[in-house]
Amino acid sequence: MLSSAIDRFNEKRRASGSEGDDAGFTLIELMVVLLILAILLAIAIPTFLGVTKSANDRAAQSNINTAFTNAKALYQQYGQSYANSNVTGWNNASFVSSLAAAEPAVNFTANNSGSTGTVSVWTDSGGGGLVLASYSSSSKNCWLFVDTPGSPSTPSSAPWGGTPTSNGTVGGAGGTNVVFSQNQGEVFAEIKGDGTAADCVASQPKIGNGATYQLGNGGFPS
Repeated sequence: MLSSAIDRFNEKRRASGSEGDDAGFTLIELMVVLLILAILLAIAIPTFLGVTKSANDRAAQSNINTAFTNAKALYQQYGQSYANSNVTGWNNASFVSSLAAAEPAVNFTANNSGSTGTVSVWTDSGGGGLVLASYSSSSKNCWLFVDTPGSPSTPSSAPWGGTPTSNGTVGGAGGTNVVFSQNQGEVFAEIKGDGTAADCVASQPKIGNGATYQLGNGGFPS
């Protein structure tokens, strides 16, 4: 359709040389071209936005995977603990600094993730648990990864302890705190459709009002 309109334009342009300056395109022809362009844009824009959202989600997941690879290396380096007992005053901020030094390509923070390129980090004070969170601002999804290896201790403080949040939980007004299992193992999760970026914080993730909590089976939810 668009090629036919272009051919028509070319015919008019060739004819204008012999017909004089008054030759041109009719209003109908111009409207047809504008209509074609509008249709193409209506198809292309949603597709582009969908691809962008998917790409940002994958980037957030990739950053978490990269963060965990480096975090697990530190875990082994510290004698199977996320806390370095050889350093006086070691805390979560110390672990964040160590991750930043090990992987400068990722922005690590103890605060909320806020954007796709930032990973929020939280470690249990006893060194037995790790939470990573990364927010995709385009899709408004918060991606979470939790590791409770069982050594050197079982984490009991928030966001661990109590009854683990069930798959499919919908956040209430003001947000619903996420609770992770104290059992050994790795947990992949997603808070889907949360427009409040501040909810995507590793120290206490929240399911925003109307957002949903999804658990992955051996990997991030699709």
